[in-house]
Amino acid sequence: MGVLGESQTRRDLAHLLHTAVELSGRNRCEIAREADLHKDALRRTLAGERSPSVGEALRILASSGMAPHAHLLLFLGAGGDQATRWLQTDIARFFEELVGELPSALERVLGNQVHDVKPRWAKGTAHRVARLLADHIDELERKDALLGEGSASFGGRHG
Repeated sequence: MGVLGESQTRRDLAHLLHTAVELSGRNRCEIAREADLHKDALRRTLAGERSPSVGEALRILASSGMAPHAHLLLFLGAGGDQATRWLQTDIARFFEELVGELPSALERVLGNQVHDVKPRWAKGTAHRVARLLADHIDELERKDALLGEGSASFGGRHG
């Protein structure tokens, strides 16, 4: 149970929240006020002396300008290090949108087959989605390069 130990979880969550607050560039009093927390409760939470509720953690992340659901889900699913590394990144905002949309997309696309999905398929599906996303990014970069070359040669003809 070491992985799920209370003191380690509190330390990891405090580190994530502390880093989010520091990266925000906002002062702690503003964040505490916006997160509806007493400034001392925020201080103790960021120091790992107090465990925040789920709502408090979400509000601290949101008040810090982070994608709150993405970072809390990353914290729960992948650990504090991953959640902290992705602070203030587009991939975190993408993850928040993806996770928010995924349940309804699965129900819409799979219909009654949603109940046939096996947990053992999750890892392979995650890798497949990542490959699909990488292919999509490559395709967009190719299109941008072609459009850039086309407009450069077009401008050259008229210039």
